[in-house]
Amino acid sequence: MAQIIAEVSRTFNEFLLLPNRTRTDCSPATVELRTPLVRHIVGEPSAIELHSPFTSAIMQAVSTPELAIALARNGGLSFLHHNQSIEEQVAAVCQVKNFKAGFVTSDTNVRPDDSLGFLVDIMRRTGHSTAAVTHDGTATGRLLGLVTSRDFHPQRHDLAEPVSGRMTAIADLPHAGPDTTLSEANTRLWDERLDCLSVLDGEGNLQYLVFRSDYTDNKRFPNQVVDAAKRLRVGAGVNTHDYQERVPALVEAGVDALCFDSSDGYSDWQAQALTWVKKHYPEISVGGGNVVDGEAFTFLAEAGADFVKVGVGGGSICITRDQKGIGRGQASAVLDVAAARDAFRERTGEYVPICSDGGLVHDYHVALALAMGADFVMMGRYFARFDQAAGAKLPTRDGFVKEYWGEGSNRARNWQRYGQGGQGLVFEEGVDGYVPYAGDLNEGLALTVAKLRTTMVSCGSATLPEFQSTARLTLVSDQSFQESHANVTLRDTPATVS
Repeated sequence: MAQIIAEVSRTFNEFLLLPNRTRTDCSPATVELRTPLVRHIVGEPSAIELHSPFTSAIMQAVSTPELAIALARNGGLSFLHHNQSIEEQVAAVCQVKNFKAGFVTSDTNVRPDDSLGFLVDIMRRTGHSTAAVTHDGTATGRLLGLVTSRDFHPQRHDLAEPVSGRMTAIADLPHAGPDTTLSEANTRLWDERLDCLSVLDGEGNLQYLVFRSDYTDNKRFPNQVVDAAKRLRVGAGVNTHDYQERVPALVEAGVDALCFDSSDGYSDWQAQALTWVKKHYPEISVGGGNVVDGEAFTFLAEAGADFVKVGVGGGSICITRDQKGIGRGQASAVLDVAAARDAFRERTGEYVPICSDGGLVHDYHVALALAMGADFVMMGRYFARFDQAAGAKLPTRDGFVKEYWGEGSNRARNWQRYGQGGQGLVFEEGVDGYVPYAGDLNEGLALTVAKLRTTMVSCGSATLPEFQSTARLTLVSDQSFQESHANVTLRDTPATVS
């Protein structure tokens, strides 16, 4: 007969944290959120550390290059999805790795004989007021000049006039060479009272633009996750079908970490794929998953996984449990896998981080997942709400929403992630829907991080390891869960303060 696991399958909603004594040296400003991303020897640092314990889901609707850039600048990491061609995924990795804070690849470009009307249309589309005039109208063509919205007015000038008549020619433009550092560029911006400095290669082709307005913006992100060359870090998802072709291309593109992405990672196929990657590319970190118990964690860790994702069926757009009846409450899964991770550490002297993936409905669920032993979290719905995610922003009667669809939906048809037999999606394991629009990632994530910091302070913890080792959790009844929420009639309009 089937084995019955006596423990109830529990979710994050069934737990609350008990406050611990808060020391005078423990404040939101002193909380340290660094956490290891990949396997390391106990007592030694991880080869890759996150400065904030957040990663974005391996999904079409979530992890765009734009979101990967924004998240890395905020201390986290994105895993670019693999439900696309190898060439497309490589290009996405390159877009992130080639991003240089302060060095902007021009997206508003014209040729000298293009009309001012054409320029107006481009500026309206990009929202930018400075255009590069290159010989071929591309972002990397030979720079002939710059034209800004201050050089002409649509109501005062003939829009049929060529751009060359209003631009500032390259002979009159200060510019820099390819070896210029950001510090040097910023110094020139201020010393020469420039709004923009062009960076050219040895043949006079445009490489980047550096704007005075970006100086303050770059100071906003002191916790960026970068590699040894100061490039932003980025991860990529891979599957167990074409990994022998996909992995070499991603490594060549400079990807920092890989993750095998499967709805059920407890399989010989994933173990074989992990072994192949570690044999042929021992320098690259690669994670595995997804799993829901300690036995599966140990299986993947022994196969070479550098981190393991935890969670089956807990995602907001996932219907695997409805369709197949497999999975586990996310809280129970994290607690079980964390115990196995700690046992593996004691037995081998190696620490293999775990990632809580799914079941994170509220901001405080992040704190619960970390307290239960997760080293970092992976979220889809959360990041899909932001401007940088892939879904279209749509108006409704109640405000704006963003499109959000699962990898197991008919829209994504990511058959490689689901073991349904053959090369196709036989039935859906995800849905296609909408999430409330939440604006810019930088602002939204800052709010979540602020909540996490203050929760840790209330629990008397200044670091994530301390939080994990000292946190106290209590189960909640249905009545105590109801008690957690406001129980008054809420105002529809702000109160007037006299």
